[in-house]
Amino acid sequence: MNLSHTKSRPRRQRLEARFQSFSRRIADFTGTASSFTLALLAILVWAATGPLFHFSDAWQLVINTGTTIVTFLMVFLIQNAQNEDTRELHAKLDAVLQELRAGRGMVHDPELLELTPDEILEEVRAGEG
Repeated sequence: MNLSHTKSRPRRQRLEARFQSFSRRIADFTGTASSFTLALLAILVWAATGPLFHFSDAWQLVINTGTTIVTFLMVFLIQNAQNEDTRELHAKLDAVLQELRAGRGMVHDPELLELTPDEILEEVRAGEG
């Protein structure tokens, strides 16, 4: 048995949990007026320093590089938070569907999950006729 493999799994899970927590906090913050104000302030400070740097190529490169890096990183953070939201939503919808099925005496049929929407529609139409 490879002990290094079993030891790395909990460590990886802890890292993933910390990343999810971090991405959730960043995603929540970026949707606030404070974060927008902070970003706008950074742009205004950059624009105000234009005359100081004679609107040079290096001055323009600073904002281009900065915004590109921030955008690149934010894509991953927000995607991670959105994936977590989607998983939670699906879990809640599954629980609601199970309760509805149980309340109506419906049995879960795993074969229905394998059908395409068109095939389900055909089955419903076939049952009507």
